[in-house]
Amino acid sequence: MENQLAKSTEERTFQYQDSLPSLPVPSLEESLKKYLESVKPFANEEEYKKTEAIVQKFQNGIGEKLQQKLLERAKEKRNWLEDWWLNVAYLDVRIPSQLHVNFGGPASHIEHYWPPKEGTQLERGSISLWHILNYWQLLRKEKLPVHKVGNTPLDMNQFRMLFATCKVPGITRDSLINYFRTESEGHCPSHIAVMCRGRVFVFDVMHEGCLMTPPEILRQLTYIQKKCRREPDGPGVAALTSEERTRWAKAREYLISLNPENLTMLEKIQSSLLVFCLDDGSPRVTPEDYSQVATKVLTGDPTVRWGDKSYNLISFSNGVFGCNCDHAPYDAMVIVSISYYVDQKIFESEGKWTGSDKVQDIPLPEELVFTVDEKVLNDINQAKAQYFKQASDLQLLVYAFTSFGKKLTKKKKLHPDTFVQLALQLAYYRLHGRPGCCYETAMTRYFFHGRTETVRSCTVEAVRWCQSMQGPSASLFEQQHRMLEAFAKHNKMMKDCSTGKGFDRHLLGLSLIAKEECLPVPELFTDPLFSRSGGGGNFVLSTSLIGYLRVQGVVVPMVHNGYGFFYHIRDDRSLQQVLCGLLASTCPSLETILYTAALMAKWNSTHIVLLLRTLRGLFLSLT
Repeated sequence: MENQLAKSTEERTFQYQDSLPSLPVPSLEESLKKYLESVKPFANEEEYKKTEAIVQKFQNGIGEKLQQKLLERAKEKRNWLEDWWLNVAYLDVRIPSQLHVNFGGPASHIEHYWPPKEGTQLERGSISLWHILNYWQLLRKEKLPVHKVGNTPLDMNQFRMLFATCKVPGITRDSLINYFRTESEGHCPSHIAVMCRGRVFVFDVMHEGCLMTPPEILRQLTYIQKKCRREPDGPGVAALTSEERTRWAKAREYLISLNPENLTMLEKIQSSLLVFCLDDGSPRVTPEDYSQVATKVLTGDPTVRWGDKSYNLISFSNGVFGCNCDHAPYDAMVIVSISYYVDQKIFESEGKWTGSDKVQDIPLPEELVFTVDEKVLNDINQAKAQYFKQASDLQLLVYAFTSFGKKLTKKKKLHPDTFVQLALQLAYYRLHGRPGCCYETAMTRYFFHGRTETVRSCTVEAVRWCQSMQGPSASLFEQQHRMLEAFAKHNKMMKDCSTGKGFDRHLLGLSLIAKEECLPVPELFTDPLFSRSGGGGNFVLSTSLIGYLRVQGVVVPMVHNGYGFFYHIRDDRSLQQVLCGLLASTCPSLETILYTAALMAKWNSTHIVLLLRTLRGLFLSLT
């Protein structure tokens, strides 16, 4: 990515879209075989035999008919999964999506030229916005380099969804609206929305055909902030986007019924390139501890974020930044790409603007003043109350591990990501005394409009290794042997999933075909082992590698008593975001959460240090 972002190219960003291969439908036999392997760690002999019989019956019966229907669908659609996935994973979801679906993360500018400093919010914000808008122009002109693996181009469609995109709530299903257009396709909105103290403003970032400079953007932001500081706070209509989806849809309909102008203002926010959030918070952050700022990014003031927008850039009063983004339009690699681009530009310029300070005579920002009544204000208060209540059920820790990074793992010819995944399995096994069903993201961008597939990291091989690490009788040789077997299995799974040979999305497709055909739910999907092994979004461990750059991000756990573990790995360090969902008495203590992150969280506790030493000793003993 570093080289791809740095070099100029004659290739157009979206030029390979028509030539990308279609998403394949995996073999039914192979998918069911892989599924059976994935449930083994969670079943005793009797349970496994029962599930094995259910799978065999499915394969020889209704499964074959569903497979044929799926193959027919694949002949008509270049990506048979795309619409289904968007609906099932995002648009049909009724729980509040701002907290439960969105992803976000703090910017890493604090590690070089922008350490926390009061009084820098607007100046830094104007520079950051300018770099982001330059990225938007690269996309408009199709000059953003195509992502490739070797010489193989990857799907770039998700980058169309970064700017000028918004989810709109519906009673039973939301919709996704994308206003972005390349220059060759026609007009694209060029305004941004700014939220401050419950109020909303918009202004165009283009003036007389040219992009505003940072001093000109600064002038607009200063006007907004001064106005908000000397006048009462606004009603905070944005908080409604944090509500349960059907309630938000009904509140939106009522808001529009009060005054047609409310719809016009909603559409201005929806079509804006992004939302710039002026947050009065001043979260603590250091290069070794991002916990507080990450928490604020993910669970901060809902009156200054539009939860349905594809891009909320959050600017804190101490000059620290982050983003909060709706997950429906795209996956994390899109925001990782632009975040890395902006961070590099800030680093190269030492965080300064060196161009002209001249400010042209440009129109002042327009405030969007919604017509509200007592019911709307009550809806807003209810939305804020449920949001903060649910946010309080989440604990988030972000620590840097500085003992070693990918340089050492690669020196030992071990994949850095697999190393983290297996160590996470060991940490969970030692903590809970049992295997933990685990989701890891694999990308399927080799294919047309490909998004993700599930890698189930808790394998039979991984469990055997964990058991050998626990057992006092296992020799170092046996531990190494078991670890290398687990590495090989995980690496093969990741390759299979990335090349269209995963099974979780395939099983989803088969279940949805059955639903569309009005058939009874096949027994395979009601079998207790299906959900116990993570099926249906029941993974206790939700994990993802964010990459090997200075970019980070977080998503809440899939289940209330689960963990989210998101990490990036640099040459000499790694940084981990650990989230724990709390519900009644089912969640572990803070110490437990830290222990789960023990592999990478540098924590001054004897049992964690011992675990780190054990892993590192085993790791370094490899030849």
